[in-house]
Amino acid sequence: MNRTAPALTTDDRPVLDPFVVPDVAGHDGLRLAEVPFVPEVRLHLAEDAIVLRARLEAQVGAALPPPFWADAWAGGQAVARYVLDHRDVVAGLRVLDVASGSGLVAIAAAVAGAAAVTANDIDPYALAAIALNAHANDVAVEVSRGDLLGGDGDDAQVVLAGDVFYSRSMAERMLPFLHRAAARGARVLVGDPGRAYLPHDSLEVVASYQVSMIGAPEDAQIRQVYVLELRR
Repeated sequence: MNRTAPALTTDDRPVLDPFVVPDVAGHDGLRLAEVPFVPEVRLHLAEDAIVLRARLEAQVGAALPPPFWADAWAGGQAVARYVLDHRDVVAGLRVLDVASGSGLVAIAAAVAGAAAVTANDIDPYALAAIALNAHANDVAVEVSRGDLLGGDGDDAQVVLAGDVFYSRSMAERMLPFLHRAAARGARVLVGDPGRAYLPHDSLEVVASYQVSMIGAPEDAQIRQVYVLELRR
């Protein structure tokens, strides 16, 4: 029977330190690198996510979910690019990046001049990665642990979500959350390369980018990625 992994707190950024490797290729840890489509931001990304997961599991002696936080997914890169190119979207406002993963979108919002940025995820390793990446980019990002999808985003004036419609179960929870956030007045922007569960009827395309080899290995064939706004 699989053991449950021990919980991490938002102070556990050093838990990833043993996996951070020098800025050279060929290592099986995390390497600080520019994000292909968002070179203004640097992230600690996995050289090989499968090997990294195995090393993390060996460290804790328990099964762990895939380290989605160790890749820069195409949808997240699209939202980050849009925010940096249209800084008025977030400048001076309170921003929530939900299902933040690496923290890419949150960091981009902070660089673009948001008044306050919260990055939320349920994976404690993602929270450690967000803190590590925010530090690497010299920006302030509040790290929020826990499942927020039963709420409405609290007081966030802008809610950003990169690549969150990758499964039916996630889509079924995420879309109502985004609708509740929009209903109380938040602007909601989503980045997505056209995943199977993207709710097209609820979203309007505000930007489209032609891309090539910009994200995780699973995204190697993606050639178009979109930023969409939730219809109110």
